[in-house]
Amino acid sequence: MEIKDRSKDVIISGGENISSLEVEEALYRHPAVMEAAVVARPDPRWGEVPCAFVTLKPGAPPVTAEALIQWSRDHLARYKVPRHVVFGPLPKTSTGKIQKFVLREQAKDA
Repeated sequence: MEIKDRSKDVIISGGENISSLEVEEALYRHPAVMEAAVVARPDPRWGEVPCAFVTLKPGAPPVTAEALIQWSRDHLARYKVPRHVVFGPLPKTSTGKIQKFVLREQAKDA
């Protein structure tokens, strides 16, 4: 048995279960990405869609949201590709863990 993700971090889009960790791993393979976190964003058609929050490496060439979405299309199944990409620092705890509950609230408001 292999655990892929916490149940509250699983994104259910159009009846398909999407592991946020799998999408994050694909984003981490991009040469300009330093940090990535993926959460569910409410969607009227699909229920939820992946929303990626990304921090770029210092000194890396600028990357657009469209470029990261295309990168994801090349490395993931189409239904797993993030529909939205938000750039900026990720909220963390004092121990350095990414606070996904804060990102979920930001995704709802975006």
